[in-house]
Amino acid sequence: MNDKELRQLVVDELEYEPSIDAADIGVAAENGVVTLSGHVADYVQKMAAERAAWRVKGVKGIAQEIEVRFPGDKKWNDDEIAQRAVNILAWNTLVPKDSVRVRVSDGWITLSGSVNWNYQRLAAENEVRKLSGVKGVTNSITLASVVQAGDLKRRIQDALKRHAEVEADAVRVDVRGDGTVRIEGRVDNWSEMQAVEHAVWSAPGVQRVDDHLTFR
Repeated sequence: MNDKELRQLVVDELEYEPSIDAADIGVAAENGVVTLSGHVADYVQKMAAERAAWRVKGVKGIAQEIEVRFPGDKKWNDDEIAQRAVNILAWNTLVPKDSVRVRVSDGWITLSGSVNWNYQRLAAENEVRKLSGVKGVTNSITLASVVQAGDLKRRIQDALKRHAEVEADAVRVDVRGDGTVRIEGRVDNWSEMQAVEHAVWSAPGVQRVDDHLTFR
């Protein structure tokens, strides 16, 4: 597949995705790396566009340059965004109470604090992404669980072997004492890469994933 064909496939996927208004999104492709540019009305559409591009076979990398422009150029005060973020996190039963701190600067939310599981960390990020006025989210929430590196590596390898979408023998796992997991190897597509990452993050004690997976 050449870059022209890849670009068209990404354009088609963006237009096919009902949650995205793709009219103002630009797409370029070079050596399998797709650049998304232009603007959308909210941060949710920006992330949906990136996910849609990753679904296209042949995409090796994405440069995300889409800008968030609010309808009517509506301005939101940072204190209003922060208060709504605090409220929506308090209502979410997946996020432990008072575990996450919120900081907002020029519409960009930074989450900090500590939780026990990665799904709680992701739930907090997914909630604040929905808020009007949010231009972006930095998730700096850490994971509190600590386990032995050898035990953690075994759990991850067992999880990979159980996963139907993953060729476990093609993935190498290295666990460091600080809870960082380095994964290497080759996968067939984006779905398999996501499956590997999900299996790794599901193990208790993982603090960070250093992803060096590549496509075959």
